[in-house]
Amino acid sequence: MQDIEKFISGFNRFQQQYFNENPDLYGNLRAGQRPGTLLIGCCDSRVDPVLLTGSDPGDMFVVRNIANLVPPCTPTASAGVSSAIEFAVCELEVERIIVLGHARCGGIRAVMAPKPVQRETDFVGQWMRIAQPVAERVRRDLAHRSSEEQHHACELASILLSLDNLLTYPWLKRRVDQGKLKLHGWYFDLESGALMAYSARQQQFLPLVCPLTERPAH
Repeated sequence: MQDIEKFISGFNRFQQQYFNENPDLYGNLRAGQRPGTLLIGCCDSRVDPVLLTGSDPGDMFVVRNIANLVPPCTPTASAGVSSAIEFAVCELEVERIIVLGHARCGGIRAVMAPKPVQRETDFVGQWMRIAQPVAERVRRDLAHRSSEEQHHACELASILLSLDNLLTYPWLKRRVDQGKLKLHGWYFDLESGALMAYSARQQQFLPLVCPLTERPAH
């Protein structure tokens, strides 16, 4: 019950902020949404993209799934994720897509070190097959590294896999080629608090927001 009470109190604060102190915001949103960004993030409760980015209602169209994966465009692609991407790109005409990965991802850990399933279904394992190619490559190329280093490498590689898979959707690739849509790969290090972004030019993840401990004192 404590969680429920916390949620209700939180909604009261939300209501006060957006319906009492700033009534114009939802007044405008009643007519429809027009977010400029689609963010594809992980279901992990520690990595809420709206909270992390300080977004207001209407700023961001969010799709969350285990390990922030994008399935390739195939007849058997996950309709839930693919339809949300299609709606954001074709109907809302977002200007950017951010794939947000994070440290200590349980989905990536599951694909890197699978365990026998002791239940009737294995939906997690089926979904994580999307990341199987990068997991196999990491295990092969980094066989001499620790499991934690391999896990971290797979987290980063899965972001790039999702970016590549986005380009398999023809209507999305057309907008990218026309310069109407930008793709971004971000990584949240929940241990240090840093935010990394993939640089295609340097082919590596670089700091976008450094940890507080590394910022110069004022």
